[in-house]
Amino acid sequence: MVTGSGSGIGRAIVDRLHGDGWSVLGVDLKADETLPGPSLGADLTTREGNRAAVDTALEHFGRLDLVVANAGFQHVSPVADFDEDRWDALLAILLSSPFLLAKYAWPSLRAAPEGGRFIAIASAHALAASPYKAGYVSAKHGVLGLVKTLALEGAEDGITATAVCPGYVRTPLVEKQIADQARAHGISEDRVIEEVILTPHARKRLIEPSEVADVVAFLNTPAGSTFTGSPVTMDMGWTAR
Repeated sequence: MVTGSGSGIGRAIVDRLHGDGWSVLGVDLKADETLPGPSLGADLTTREGNRAAVDTALEHFGRLDLVVANAGFQHVSPVADFDEDRWDALLAILLSSPFLLAKYAWPSLRAAPEGGRFIAIASAHALAASPYKAGYVSAKHGVLGLVKTLALEGAEDGITATAVCPGYVRTPLVEKQIADQARAHGISEDRVIEEVILTPHARKRLIEPSEVADVVAFLNTPAGSTFTGSPVTMDMGWTAR
């Protein structure tokens, strides 16, 4: 199961896993008939939506060996002006949803023939901070802690848990951030790309969604089973500073 499958990183992961022979349920706010497998529309800010995602995967496949928690959004605002409802929504989708998916899928991950895999698509913001992103940074730091806990609890049952931490990826979410950051900083969008978006990257380019999908695919190979309880950092040198 892959959440946030409608576009960007999530869609790239679904396509890559399907190409590797996986049966994949895509989950987003709306079902998507263009996906190569079944899809579900669900509100992952609710317990019911997360439960439905796991139940639907089990109905389709009879088992659930892999959960990729990818769904999310961004909100850019100074702390003093940060909308409290947006804060709640960010933590619900970025932190509570991965927890609930792990909780509801845990019996199936335990029973996975080759060991269950739980992968959260975190961010370099799970390891570092940026101004105007209090909700996102807080939630991503939290999901890294969740992954560490899942790895320890699941080890005896062969479950691995990892957090993929990319830098800026060429997605609709990042494209929206460019406009939001321009407003927050009072500068043009071109200057945001040069002076804000790519400034943390030692290598000055955006990461492609397919590159994140390649890392997820590797983590689901036998060699990938050695990665658990830790961030898998692919941030163009961001956190080397």
